[in-house]
Amino acid sequence: MHDLRLIRENPAAFDAALAKRGVEPLADRLLAQDEARRALTTRLQEMQSRRNDASKAIGQAMAQGDKDKADMLKAEVAQIKDGMPALEAEQAAVSAALDAELAAIPNTPADEVPPGEDEAGNVELDRWGTPRQFDFTPIEHADLGPPLGMEFDTAAAMSGARFTFLRGGMARLHRALAQFMLDFHTAQRGYVECNPPVLVKDEALFGTGQLPKFAEDQFKTAVRYTKEEIAVLGQRVLDEFLKRDGAIKDTKSGETVAAKGMPVPASVKQSFADALEETINQEASSRRWLIPTAEVSLTNSVREQIIDDLSQPLRLTALTPCFRSEAGAAGRDTRGFIRQHQFEKVELVCVCRPEDAAAEHAHMVASAKAILEALELPYRTMFLCAGDMGFTAKKTFDLEVWLPGQGAYREISSISWCGDFQARRM
Repeated sequence: MHDLRLIRENPAAFDAALAKRGVEPLADRLLAQDEARRALTTRLQEMQSRRNDASKAIGQAMAQGDKDKADMLKAEVAQIKDGMPALEAEQAAVSAALDAELAAIPNTPADEVPPGEDEAGNVELDRWGTPRQFDFTPIEHADLGPPLGMEFDTAAAMSGARFTFLRGGMARLHRALAQFMLDFHTAQRGYVECNPPVLVKDEALFGTGQLPKFAEDQFKTAVRYTKEEIAVLGQRVLDEFLKRDGAIKDTKSGETVAAKGMPVPASVKQSFADALEETINQEASSRRWLIPTAEVSLTNSVREQIIDDLSQPLRLTALTPCFRSEAGAAGRDTRGFIRQHQFEKVELVCVCRPEDAAAEHAHMVASAKAILEALELPYRTMFLCAGDMGFTAKKTFDLEVWLPGQGAYREISSISWCGDFQARRM
């Protein structure tokens, strides 16, 4: 979320920063909406103040025996009260519209972020290691993996595409890699291991920027019923009521509308189905989202908090399952262990003071690089251009590992500095 005060102080700089992402100028519209909200808020405060003053004056007039003045003041208070609901509704609508627009605007890139519209504008910074040369054509993991326990067909039979079932040595290797990473980051890099929830509320995903803009990329827990299923469930509830109470009476008239041994009117059946549907819809508000990354859980561990002392940065790490719908990946990376709906990942998160952010970002990049170097995996570091960065990022470095079977570098780690963007959303 963006700071309106900073936009107000330098609207041209705000628009120029977003222009690097290809976003049209927004400052004038945002400030006009903010001005409208502030004006409505001021009017409401003035009305509330006058109402309070007039209410006090009524008591004083009554004490002095001035009934005419008291009646006049009462009429004024009544008029103010009558006018406030409409003004409050208008203020709430303007405020909600402004908040919704602010929530959909990506973070402003740091000054040093290279310009560019997509990955073609990314800048290679360095390389480590030399890709191994083979005297045969390397086989992709999608072909090499199945005989070794990377079973795509087994997973597809139970879960569909973009899932993998690991067995035997592959499962042990998967566990060992995660254990190695956690032990390294906690013992040598100063991170605290966490075991967070993987189901979170809307507010958590809003805080880290996945909602509302990227809802289609997430998995959400849901109880879905067709109209026919709701009708059947409604009949079951109705039967239970009759079994327990013997009869059902109209709450207004008191007349019996259904009883054991008598036909149940269609209107009564429909009423039970409607009530059940309303209950189901109310329960929808308490549904949860499956996290796309442990960044969501780790970052939200400090939501709605003011941390008094961050002289020592708060470094957190966790291994969790991650869930992604990959809604925009149709036809891309359909084979193998890439772009999965479910996978496990070791996440690093740091909460720190603004003046420590650059050093902590560098520390995080170095931590990820150290893992790849320990595993002797050749990689390169890419400085993402403004158009290829994630929604919440001010600056991002990607580490891309060489995949012999594809003859290409592929992203294995993305390390971003988000500034205060997420903190303001929490």
